[in-house]
Amino acid sequence: MMVEESRDELFHAYYKRWITVYKEGAIRSVTMDKYLMTHQWLVKLAPNLKLCEVTRISYQQLLNDYAAVHERQTTMDFHHQLKGAILDAVDEGLIQRDPTRKAIIKGKTPRDKKPKYLNQFELQTMLKNLELKQEINWDWFILLLAKTGMRFSEALAITPNDFDFAHQTLSVSKTWNYKGDGGFLPTKNQSSIRKIQLDWQTVIRFSQLLEELPEDKPIFVRTEDKIYNSTVNSVLTRLCKKAKVPNISVHGLRHTHASLLLFAGVSIASVARRLGHASMTTTQKTYLHIIQELENKDIDLVMRSLSGLN
Repeated sequence: MMVEESRDELFHAYYKRWITVYKEGAIRSVTMDKYLMTHQWLVKLAPNLKLCEVTRISYQQLLNDYAAVHERQTTMDFHHQLKGAILDAVDEGLIQRDPTRKAIIKGKTPRDKKPKYLNQFELQTMLKNLELKQEINWDWFILLLAKTGMRFSEALAITPNDFDFAHQTLSVSKTWNYKGDGGFLPTKNQSSIRKIQLDWQTVIRFSQLLEELPEDKPIFVRTEDKIYNSTVNSVLTRLCKKAKVPNISVHGLRHTHASLLLFAGVSIASVARRLGHASMTTTQKTYLHIIQELENKDIDLVMRSLSGLN
């Protein structure tokens, strides 16, 4: 009887219950927000769909409706989040067969995206336009991101205590909850806890800048202020426009940092450690286009070396 009642439960109600049981407290709040957003779309697109009515056709129609207003990758994420709950429902006997099998993922044509990174000349040109005043401003923040490749939330959490000027390092051990009510949060993963080596110019500049600041307080955040990613993106857009270089996002500074290191011949393992990636696989996937370009250069180098052998 309970199984029959559960089979007659609305799909979006089951999904909300599944999120609460399996995801609440087990995933980061940012990831949880994505599951909750998927639930909201489920309510909007299929308010009356019962669990027992989730068939391959009804599920495909749901994906099609979602894809009509979303790009393909976003639709893929929507599909994966629903699939976890559906497979559990199949295991419990609430759905007879897996309706996600052979699902076709569609989506709108992607919009033109911003360039992901600048080349070395473009970055140097942009950095020359920074207004590095005696007080902390967002230009200093942009300089630090370009020099370290830190994530946005990691850089917001940096305090004077995190700098070790004697050893030219910067410790990353926390993030700032800029999407919530502020305050320190753990890093994205254990691998994100790291020490980043700094060049001597950055050491000198920041050692002078931080002399009179509270050692345990975030450098770039006044704790009572709300920080928005868009605020810093606007500053960066202005700088890129002034320098007449491609307009990148704040996260694009991280990509720029990694790209310059790879083109300079730094190993993937070292770049992965510097960025705080959980594995080299993440680095390889993210920067595959650069790695392939470098491999092509390596082939040319090998061929030139071999052609000199008689």
